[in-house]
Amino acid sequence: MSNNKHFGSDNHSGVHPDILKAIINANLDHTIAYGDDEYTKRAIKKFKEHFGKEIDVFFLYNGTAANILGIKTITNSFNSIICAETAHLNVHECCGPEKFTGCKLVTVPTTDGKLTVKQIKPHIVGVGDPHQAQPKVISITQPTELGTVYNPKEIQEISDFAHKNNMLIHVDGARLCNAAASLNVGMKQITKDVGVDLLSFGGTKNGMMFGEAVVFFDKKLSKNFIYIRKQGMQLASKMRFISAQFEALLSNDLWLKNAKHSNEMAQLFYKEIKDIKKIKITQKVQTNAVFAIIPKNYIVPLQKEYFFYVFNEQTSEVRCMCSFDTTKEDVMNFSKTIRRIIV
Repeated sequence: MSNNKHFGSDNHSGVHPDILKAIINANLDHTIAYGDDEYTKRAIKKFKEHFGKEIDVFFLYNGTAANILGIKTITNSFNSIICAETAHLNVHECCGPEKFTGCKLVTVPTTDGKLTVKQIKPHIVGVGDPHQAQPKVISITQPTELGTVYNPKEIQEISDFAHKNNMLIHVDGARLCNAAASLNVGMKQITKDVGVDLLSFGGTKNGMMFGEAVVFFDKKLSKNFIYIRKQGMQLASKMRFISAQFEALLSNDLWLKNAKHSNEMAQLFYKEIKDIKKIKITQKVQTNAVFAIIPKNYIVPLQKEYFFYVFNEQTSEVRCMCSFDTTKEDVMNFSKTIRRIIV
C-alpha cells in the first residue's frame, strides 16, 4: 500500500496539534490522580458550557465502554434495548452490551440507519409480563453508522415516545460533532433540548488521541456510575491526559472546525465521484462518510493505493471516511485514482 492518507476511518487520523499541545502541557508537573485535578475540573466546565449546567459528565478511554457502561447504569438485566440493526452496539461491540448489561438487544432493520417511532412501536411488547424482556432504552446513533443525520424534531419525537412509555433515550454520539456541524446547530440542541437522557460523546474521531465521555442529562440517573466505571476498568488514574484533550477540543470552536472540515471533504469527494457510471452512491452524504457500491473487481486495485473498508461484502458496498486532517489534495488524488482504475 502507498503512503497516501487513509479513507478507512476517522480513527486512522493523527492528533490535532492543539490537542497534542494540551497533552504536553498536562505533562509538565505532578497532579492529583483519578480525576481530582484542575484539568478535569476545567474540562467538565467546558462540557457544561456546551450541554448545560445540570449535567454529570465522566471521562473514559473508548467509545465501546462509554456506550456499554452508560447503558448499564440505567438498566437492569431483565431489560431490552431497542436500536437500529446497523448500530455500533449491535455490529461492532463483540456482544459487549449483552455481556456487561445482561440486556436483550432488539434490532430494527432500516434503510438509512435511522429509527422512527413507527418502527419502534411494534417492539414495545410484554410490558409487565415476567416472561418477556422489559423495554427500557431506545438507543440511536447521531450521526448514524451510515452517515445520515437525525434533525432535532426527529429526536424529539423519539424521546417523547420513550418517556411516554417509561423508557429512556441514549445517543451514541461518537461523531456528534459532525452531526451538529451538518445541521448547523449547537450540540445541546440535538441532545438535552430534545429530551435525550444519556449521551456517549466521542472525541477520538474528531482529533483527539484517545478519550470519550458519558453525559447524563438527569443527575439522578448517574448515581452509581462512579462505581460502574471503576468496575468496568475505565477509571483512568492519569485522567488529566483525557481531560486536557477535551478542554482543548471544546475551546475556540475546535470541535466545530474539525467536524466541518471533515464533512466538507466528504462532500467534495461525493461531488467528484457521483457521476462515475459504475459507482452507485447509496446514502445521503450528510457528514464525513461516503457510502457507495463499487464493482468487486475494482476494490482490491483501489485499496492497494488508498485504504478504505468494504461495508457490505454481499452488495460490494464500501465506506470512505474523511477526517479533520484530510486535505483537498487527498480527496482529489483519490478521486483521480478511482477514475483511472474504474472509468
